[in-house]
Amino acid sequence: MNWPTERELPEGRHRLLKEFVMTEIDKRPAKRRVPRLAVLAPVLGLAVAAAVAVPALFGGTPAYAVEKRPDGLIDITINEAKNPEQLQEDLRAMGANVVVTYIPRGKKCSPQPRSSHFLSQEDAPLAPFPVPGGKTEPGFAIDPRVIGEGQTGVLEFSVSENNGGVVAGIWARVGQDPIAECELVDTTDAPLSH
Repeated sequence: MNWPTERELPEGRHRLLKEFVMTEIDKRPAKRRVPRLAVLAPVLGLAVAAAVAVPALFGGTPAYAVEKRPDGLIDITINEAKNPEQLQEDLRAMGANVVVTYIPRGKKCSPQPRSSHFLSQEDAPLAPFPVPGGKTEPGFAIDPRVIGEGQTGVLEFSVSENNGGVVAGIWARVGQDPIAECELVDTTDAPLSH
């Protein structure tokens, strides 16, 4: 099966699609009072194509889960938007040279871009979609093998509250080193607009 490539959908359309999905999620009526985390799949590095809900878990449940698959991909599930430093450390221990940033609503990373050169999703599909092997659980996967020498994967999660739950968007790309630190600054734009 042939999946659309990044070139078939201009960047402006990626952003429009992402904003549409986020708006539709905002319009959903809250059916129960239990907070939920909606994780939006990273498609072509910028756009969001699907939303899946993950029940917010309380008590002893970790903020996230990571698992390295036999095919080399790393599955990541975010249960709560906290502790990005530990997630980054755990991913690096699994062989993924990445930086992880959580971005709350009304904020964005500065400076932009954080790298002098980001590789295209076609050249370095850090977060392949659809995920090979038919992963259907909530979350997403990254492929650390696409990060070459002198490069770092950048994972940015936009997190905002919505109807008693949390909505998260994901931006995943590979950039040439060095990757600038993320300083959160105020914005009225979409937090993951690059």
